[in-house]
Amino acid sequence: MAGFHIVVCGGMVPDPLQSLEPVVGPDGPALKNEAMLPMVLDPWAAHSLYEAAHLAAHAPGSKVWLVSLGPKARLQQLMMSIAQKVSFELVALDGAAGGFSDAYEIARALAEAIEGIPDLDRTRLLLFGGCASAARDAGVTMSMVAERLGLTEQFLGVDMLETDGDRLRIKERVEGGRYRISECDAPPAMLAWATGTLPIPPNNPQLGMQNMRSIMPALARAKSIPLGSGDVAFGAVERPVQRRETRVVKDMPPEDIAREIVAWMREG
Repeated sequence: MAGFHIVVCGGMVPDPLQSLEPVVGPDGPALKNEAMLPMVLDPWAAHSLYEAAHLAAHAPGSKVWLVSLGPKARLQQLMMSIAQKVSFELVALDGAAGGFSDAYEIARALAEAIEGIPDLDRTRLLLFGGCASAARDAGVTMSMVAERLGLTEQFLGVDMLETDGDRLRIKERVEGGRYRISECDAPPAMLAWATGTLPIPPNNPQLGMQNMRSIMPALARAKSIPLGSGDVAFGAVERPVQRRETRVVKDMPPEDIAREIVAWMREG
């Protein structure tokens, strides 16, 4: 066994604890005060990065790359915290990180960046990423990247990966709270992760300093990616309307409660 070449696709998103307000700017839809919002690595992509690092640590000869698209200055801020978690080599793309970019454009940029990674062994490739995104939740980005790279073995909603040599045993979420167990004889393959099984790694300042030695040159080489040049247009952007109607009633039979809820849903 020669190990795996694991490429993780993960972008930055606003911290989920922040209040987000969409606005229409001169360049199209955006978030109000977006430049001031604290950013984090997309939660689903973060799970896939932790799983990738864990797999690489237990498969000698493996290597992990993180391919991330975002404004270069914001990426640098983000990497200063992510670099302390796990060991990886950064492939940076300088472009917009908002939630209004077309998944097709994002997938094309990511696939081209992956194809340009030196010494990447496509026969050993495991493509990791999130099954969803806190920003671009089209649910198709990873599959589109995989198709561009010619990866036909694709697994979505992955929660667990076990390896025995080259053989992969994959646990995927399916409807009804159930799991599907799949086996893949060997890479290459694409795995879009849900939550995985690993906790968030603790910070390791020494690891962070080691990673930053390669991250800073990668940021300096980051290719500028123009987005929003396609045919996608937004008619309007607005915050979802909150609706709350509360009525306190005592000793009401469950059948009547269910009947009122159904009637309310039909009216809405």
